[in-house]
Amino acid sequence: MKPAEYRRMFEAEEAQWWYAGQRAIAAALLEPALAGRQGEKPRLLDAGCGTGMNLLVLAALGRAVGIDLAPQALAFCRERGVRALRASLLALPFPDAAFDAVTSLDVLYHSWVTDDRAAVAEMARVVRPGGVLLVRVPALRALWGAHDVEVESRHRYTRGEIVDLLASSGLRVERATYCNALLFPLLLARRTMDRLLRREGSDVGFLPPPLEWAFRRVLLAEAALVRRGVRFPVGASVVALARRPAPDQRRASTA
Repeated sequence: MKPAEYRRMFEAEEAQWWYAGQRAIAAALLEPALAGRQGEKPRLLDAGCGTGMNLLVLAALGRAVGIDLAPQALAFCRERGVRALRASLLALPFPDAAFDAVTSLDVLYHSWVTDDRAAVAEMARVVRPGGVLLVRVPALRALWGAHDVEVESRHRYTRGEIVDLLASSGLRVERATYCNALLFPLLLARRTMDRLLRREGSDVGFLPPPLEWAFRRVLLAEAALVRRGVRFPVGASVVALARRPAPDQRRASTA
C-alpha cells in the first residue's frame, strides 16, 4: 500500500467500526476451529499482518507471529509490541506444517501479490495437517472505487473464486460467506456515487460517533449470525475457513 495508508490504518484499526466488526467476524470462524485443543497453545501466523492489531487479538488465542513485506507496517508492529518478520506471502520463512492456523486478512487482493494461487499454496504449506487457513478479501467488482486505487488493489473476489482458490491447494473449505452484508446497499450506493463524482482517496477513517456506533453494532450482529452458521449471499467482503486434511481424510468441500 501507499505509505500514508499505513498511518491511517494504524490510527483507525483499534476502534474504527469496519476493523472492529471484521475482527469479530473473523473470530466467529476461527475461534470454534481452534476450540477443544489439548496441550500447548496453538501456533498462529498472520500472513500480511499490516500494522499489527490482528496479532494482538491472535495472541489471546495462541502463540502468534506475523509477516509483512512493507517496512512501514513492521515499524508500526514494533510500536504495538507484537512480533513480526519481513517476508513475502510467496516465500514464507517457515518449515512445512509449522502452524496450527494461518490468517490472511485483506492481503491476497493487493497488486504486489502477483500470483494469488501460489500465495495460497505457500500458506497451505505451513499449515499442519488438521490445521486451518482463514482468508478474507474484498468482494465484487461492482464495489470497485477510489479506495481500491488508494490501497493498490488488484482484484475484488467472488465467493466462488475464493472457494476454488483454496480448494486448488488441497484444502477442504468448511465455511465461506460474504460479509459486511447487512450494510451492502449503503456501500454499493456510496461506491456508485464516488465513481460518478470522481472522488479520490481512501475510505479509512472515522465516521461521526452515532454512525460509528451503529455500523459497528451491525457488524457485531453479523458476526453473531456467522458464528451460528449463517451464510450471506452478498457483501462487501468474502471470508472463508479451510482446513488442511489429515492424510486419512477425504478432500471434500462442505462450504
